[in-house]
Amino acid sequence: MQALKPDTLIRNPQGCLVVSSVDITAPASAVWSMVGNFAGFPVFIPALSHIEMTGSGVRSVRKKLFKDGHVVIEQLNSRDDEAMHMTWSLIYTSLNIGNLWAAMQVEHIDAQSSRATWTIQAEPWEGGLQALPEFQAFLQGFADQAMGNVRNLLT
Repeated sequence: MQALKPDTLIRNPQGCLVVSSVDITAPASAVWSMVGNFAGFPVFIPALSHIEMTGSGVRSVRKKLFKDGHVVIEQLNSRDDEAMHMTWSLIYTSLNIGNLWAAMQVEHIDAQSSRATWTIQAEPWEGGLQALPEFQAFLQGFADQAMGNVRNLLT
């Protein structure tokens, strides 16, 4: 009999890096209250039907249910409301995404403006290096649309 050793599918992804950043004419606290709400992404991502949460704070898990039937399950890794940033990792998805790590951050520019940045490091589940250009374009388009919605909702 073979001795089993600890293993995991969750690891830091290599694939591609996507950064979507928008300057918003709104106080940083208002922007963070929207993009920093781990359960609140349907507000600025219309493709989401709803989110189901398990737990709260770091280690909580969200199940994002999309209107087209896709599912994404992610765990909150870190969160700092004072510094206005959080990170999370993919646990499961029905989409062609292997591993994914993401961060959301809000920076204060001045009293009435701020910058929100969504960073995604991810790799496709299938297709290897050949799938990367299309995969990266998909992620960039998704993040850019969401962050544009944040700007439109708050200005």
